[in-house]
Amino acid sequence: MKPFTYLSPTTVEEAISFYGQHSETAKFMAGGTDVIVKVKEGWMEPDFLISLKRIKEMSELHKNEATKELSIGALVTHATLEKSLMIKNEYPIIYDAVSNIGSLQVRNVGTIGGNLINAVPSADGAVPMIALDGVALLHGPDGERSSDVKDLFLAPYKTILKPGEILKKITIPAQAPHTGSAYTKFGRRAAMELPLVGIGVLLTLDDDLETCTRARIVLGVAGPTPMRAFDAENYLVGKKINEDLLIEAGKLAADESKVRDSVRGKAWHRREMVRVHVKRMGLKCMNIIRANN
Repeated sequence: MKPFTYLSPTTVEEAISFYGQHSETAKFMAGGTDVIVKVKEGWMEPDFLISLKRIKEMSELHKNEATKELSIGALVTHATLEKSLMIKNEYPIIYDAVSNIGSLQVRNVGTIGGNLINAVPSADGAVPMIALDGVALLHGPDGERSSDVKDLFLAPYKTILKPGEILKKITIPAQAPHTGSAYTKFGRRAAMELPLVGIGVLLTLDDDLETCTRARIVLGVAGPTPMRAFDAENYLVGKKINEDLLIEAGKLAADESKVRDSVRGKAWHRREMVRVHVKRMGLKCMNIIRANN
């Protein structure tokens, strides 16, 4: 492993300043579960490693009771989200996703921001943030800017972040009444496994608890980046949700997916799992909504 200098700023501004001083020879690090592996194996050879762990504002998890807006600092760990009763009860799609990431040890140090910025197609954390219409706050040498989480990803391992920019936090807007959400990770085994596909569904119903007013169907490992199945979503909106309708939405989502053959699974199998699990997650959303009303 190539030696590097470890820098530990306490503010976002200081971290960006460090990067500016050392330019392309520096790398930011959040939890380190991916960066340290890459450094050890020689895939990444920074002269300076800028740890963000001491920046307190980036570790805050807070819901504004006035606006009902949820703020998730980029350094919030998967374990913090998993253990939060507020997350489990009010944002079950986040709980479903983070509680299946890696091992307990990985969840204790791995961060939601790192999971997003790595931009791997199999990132479990990306699916719920997209389904919940999350907005990413980016901070860099030119100041702050925002982006919908769904627009963060350009290609595998590539995001819209410019050199020296940091993902500071993710903001989730207030959720409408009668909303349910769920995520499932389909893999060859139940734990310590990358998903063959990840499927997140969010449904909002009208006051009749039947008619869909909003739908989000988000697929992971179904293309080079996490994607929304817009045709399937549009098919559900305005209709009274039932199992047959969700079966059709699953077919549409499977057709929209951009799955491919790989050493871990065949495209036809991934497509079939999208079809099946869109229906199952949709039914789970309906059960959540009815249980809360």
